[in-house]
Amino acid sequence: MNKIRIGTIAAGLVLSLGILLGFAGPADAGVTVSIACGSVGAPNHITCVKAAKQWAAKTGNRVRFVTTPYSSTARLSLYEQWIAAHADIDVLMTDVYYPGILKNDLVDLMPYFKNDRDKFFPAYMKVDTIDGKLLAVPWFAAVGVMYYRKDLLEKYGLQPPKTWAELQKDAKLVQAKERAAGHPNFWGFVWQGKAYEGLTCDAVEWLASYGGGSIVGADGKVTIDNPRAIAALTMAKNWVGTISPRGVLSSKEPETLQVFYSGNALFMRNWPYVWSIVQKPNSPLKGKVGVMPIPKGPGAEGRNAGTIGGWALALSKYGKHRKQAISLIKYLTSYEVERMRFLDGALMPTRMALYKDQAVLDKAPVMKVFYKAISHASPRPSAQTGAKYNRVSSVFYTDLHQMLLGESSPQTTVKAIAAKLNDISSNGKNW
Repeated sequence: MNKIRIGTIAAGLVLSLGILLGFAGPADAGVTVSIACGSVGAPNHITCVKAAKQWAAKTGNRVRFVTTPYSSTARLSLYEQWIAAHADIDVLMTDVYYPGILKNDLVDLMPYFKNDRDKFFPAYMKVDTIDGKLLAVPWFAAVGVMYYRKDLLEKYGLQPPKTWAELQKDAKLVQAKERAAGHPNFWGFVWQGKAYEGLTCDAVEWLASYGGGSIVGADGKVTIDNPRAIAALTMAKNWVGTISPRGVLSSKEPETLQVFYSGNALFMRNWPYVWSIVQKPNSPLKGKVGVMPIPKGPGAEGRNAGTIGGWALALSKYGKHRKQAISLIKYLTSYEVERMRFLDGALMPTRMALYKDQAVLDKAPVMKVFYKAISHASPRPSAQTGAKYNRVSSVFYTDLHQMLLGESSPQTTVKAIAAKLNDISSNGKNW
């Protein structure tokens, strides 16, 4: 069965489900705008549904919600099937690395948002702009950050670490003491180690924090094979089985959070949405958790470098209601709606002014940490690799996972990755 046929079937099945999840404004009024969105750390009624229903009520149109997978990789695969089938879906919720891959099938939104460009974080406008076209509008932000048990650091007279070396030392110390105190399942550090996009995100932070580049440089040249990248990957490999459980190599964000939430880890790398979860009134960790930027690597080239994440809203070329869909995107990315979604579900705004909004700061003074982390975030090499980014990331996290399992050395791994990426790109000349 060919790709288009598969896409037609998949699109039909999901669209049928979307109809069941539809929400109508006033009967027999306006048009039905379809939006593909889903939960990514917060319930979907906060992520998408509540505000879209408000828009429908205000405009007299209707909204059809099309469900999507939780996994970013699976979601992109579904989008590619829809696009192949020219499925009638107007608005797509897109991860930060999608625009370069889907650039030929998305509408340029620059003419409709030119007066708002400087209101969003520049890092998000940069990753959503391909070849001078704004292919998605930043919707909510995410950046890799480090959570820590501040009560345990205080218990053992430690300060939040600034470098990876300090984190490793503290993790080893507290892990040993907590186990000696009768907590045998306690670990120093948990993170996302499964072979998927999340491992790429974690590893981009390791490389950037060490000054080891970003896998592929801005000029398209493959840069992964360098001494600082090798040092960063050697560091990570040494965590497994020492301060991190081997089970981390099958963990995504939810599994990592579960270990930390249950009180079995000192440090956890994750995304900002976790903050609202650990601070809930019934959380066993309420008041016990701090958050900080990703630690620095060694030397003058070391820096804080959280991977930029988050989601945007794009307009498919194959939707039938472009005018109304643009209106919906404008509403969902407005100051008022981003503010509401943060206050309701702690979804991080992409509009910079909201990080100075008093209601936002009153709810979460930690927003100052997130603002700093987003302002210094490191992108994945999606803009320079375009439609081939998925292959780049797959090669990277697959080979990296084999290394973390102990099946290859960091030196061998970076050379293998570089060779494969050069084959894909004709030595950096054909992305």
